[in-house]
Amino acid sequence: MFNRKITTFKKILDTKNTYKTMATNKVEIFDTTLRDGEQVPGCKLNTEQKLIIAERLDTLGVDIIEAGFPVSSPGDFNSVEQIGKIVKNARVCGLTRAIENDIKVAAEALKVAKRPRIHTGIGTSDSHITYKFKSTREKIIERGIAAVKYAKSFVEDVEFYAEDAGRTDNDYLARVCEEMIKAGATVLNIPDTTGYCLPNEYGEKIKYLKENVKGIDNVTISCHCHNDLGLATANSISGVINGARQIECTINGIGERAGNTSLEEVVMVLKQHPDLNLITGIQTQLLYDTSQMVSDNMGIYVQPNKAIVGSNAFAHSSGIHQDGVIKNRETYEIIDPKDVGVTESAIVLTARSGRAALAFRAKKIGYELTKLELDVVYKEFLNFADRKKEIGDDDIHQIMEVVKNKI
Repeated sequence: MFNRKITTFKKILDTKNTYKTMATNKVEIFDTTLRDGEQVPGCKLNTEQKLIIAERLDTLGVDIIEAGFPVSSPGDFNSVEQIGKIVKNARVCGLTRAIENDIKVAAEALKVAKRPRIHTGIGTSDSHITYKFKSTREKIIERGIAAVKYAKSFVEDVEFYAEDAGRTDNDYLARVCEEMIKAGATVLNIPDTTGYCLPNEYGEKIKYLKENVKGIDNVTISCHCHNDLGLATANSISGVINGARQIECTINGIGERAGNTSLEEVVMVLKQHPDLNLITGIQTQLLYDTSQMVSDNMGIYVQPNKAIVGSNAFAHSSGIHQDGVIKNRETYEIIDPKDVGVTESAIVLTARSGRAALAFRAKKIGYELTKLELDVVYKEFLNFADRKKEIGDDDIHQIMEVVKNKI
């Protein structure tokens, strides 16, 4: 009896430790589709569209929705205010510069939000300090402190961004971070604003801050990476591996220039690599549908070979690949399509397809072919495939009509 009680007690402890580990290793998803994502030329959203997307993001399970830049226009102010009214679970965030009026306007827009956050900051790289602000390192710190303190007078949750942190000297960046923590910041955003960093460099930057900033364990470090060199996802993952616990991203990776970190990519990287022991709260089965919703509302086409949500992400046209997937999906797919809301893998028939793929597709529309029949049908299939880019179900019916007297 005594041993049984000890065993039970150990199980309870193990359960508690598991929950503790999960809480510690939760990576919060900060979605900025409605702010940074909307800065893409030609994809302006109206308030109604923003509300539709915001509701979906809340259902998807994002932790923070950056709803807009309230001071930028009356429309943006209204959108942030309306989003704050309807969002039930996520924190709602408004962006500002380190300017008093920006912060005041954001606070007003967020007044009705259940869980408001003000996101304020300033450029910290020597390039920004010298050319953009015509200032000095010390004055930039002073402006940052003033902005955080002022934001803190309105809301408890204040995120500070050190713009162009990717090209900021680490020693100075650590000083900036330490002062912002003292001023009351709850989140420190370390943006690779120009998408310049290599993954190891960005990861080492986060690691340096974790090891050299007093009070860093009391705040959340956030990764905000741009995709100018195609490294936004890799940099964000490197950031969380080295101690960051928030990723700022957008649906479909939309955003300024080459875009932002793609939400669906970082979420699925973490899900497919449980060895990292990093989790998110995203309902991944909604990813594909959410991608389509954002694409439709913004009028931005999702490239077919886009990871996770592109139309070709689970499509196979090579005969070797098709044969492998038909026998066992995992031979060429590391993600189950259903995990991201795609019904099934697609076997696309082209001139590169083999007999196995043709038999598979023919069976789906009612033709059960023997090996000898398949040989006859396959020859005619190749004649069709040489004339057409892709063979559809109607084409298979035509092929069967052509060869019906031969099988």
